Amino acid sequence: MSRESLTWLNQNTLIGFTTKRGTAWHYRASHQGDEPNHYSGPIPVADVKRRLFHWQPVEGTVETSYLTGDGVTRLTDPTRKTIIRPDTGHILGIFKQGFQIHEYNRWLVDHIETILDADLAIGSAGLLRGGALAWVQVELPDTCTTPEGVAFRPFLSAATSLDGSLSSTYQTGAQLIVCDNTLSAALASNNAKRVKIRHSRKSLDRIVDVRDALGIIHQAADNFAAEVQQLCLVEVSNAHWRAFLDQHVPVPQERGRGRTLAETKRLALSRLWTQDERVAPWSGTAFGVLQAVNTYTHHGQIVRGAVRAERNMHRMVTGDVDDLDLTTVQTLEKVLNRSILSAVA
Repeated sequence: MSRESLTWLNQNTLIGFTTKRGTAWHYRASHQGDEPNHYSGPIPVADVKRRLFHWQPVEGTVETSYLTGDGVTRLTDPTRKTIIRPDTGHILGIFKQGFQIHEYNRWLVDHIETILDADLAIGSAGLLRGGALAWVQVELPDTCTTPEGVAFRPFLSAATSLDGSLSSTYQTGAQLIVCDNTLSAALASNNAKRVKIRHSRKSLDRIVDVRDALGIIHQAADNFAAEVQQLCLVEVSNAHWRAFLDQHVPVPQERGRGRTLAETKRLALSRLWTQDERVAPWSGTAFGVLQAVNTYTHHGQIVRGAVRAERNMHRMVTGDVDDLDLTTVQTLEKVLNRSILSAVA
């Protein structure tokens, strides 16, 4: 993970629908440059291409040189190649010849553009790791609100990389307005709403898989609303909450840094559970537990080697949010000694 600055995030990510969702919490007007990166409505496709994907990755050779008694000897490795960002000159990755570039305009914008209509538009897009990773996210124009008071925006994200860190991935999720968190929209079937395509020579044959994935965003809203309803029906007492903390953040018996960190994390989670407006309205329910852990991970957990906003974006595009939420629910199931996921399904 690179250490992207706030300036990078404000100039290399685009955030739409701010009249519905507000500004991103990493927003800094002083870092915007010549053109703001926030849009009151949807982000135009042309702006994504012009501002983010205006360059095309190119392939280069892998060469090395060494000194001999006769001078400098240069060697080229015919089995490997580099992927270069030509406008900056940065080498984004070194691969075997079989690595297939998934160019951003085709694999992200063009595929996503096939489903854009009056009900779907681009809500965010961006570059991370100096341009080695990119995503485009499609959203419904209106914010959804469940009877339980959870306001969210369902989305489908398309992400890929030029450094080999991420297959081309298409998946659904939901962003909560109250805290700018990303939550899973398919806990009961974690992998059913995700398509991954590796960077191989045969990857171009799997375009039909992408087309299938792009038809699921309208279902994501219904799935997430059903999850919230069922999770809010599952009661979690204060005793259950303490038992959950014992499982989620066990405290070492030995005094030292590990014990201090665990106690600090438990205190932060408990404050969210009882006092914070992003969690407390659903305290006493399974959704409150999910929201406490997710909110802490997004906004409270110590971040090393990256700006927090970048880490959160990376978690969203790679699907780590699904893994986080699923693990939280599974831990709570052990505490309650009952199945929650079957209820959600």
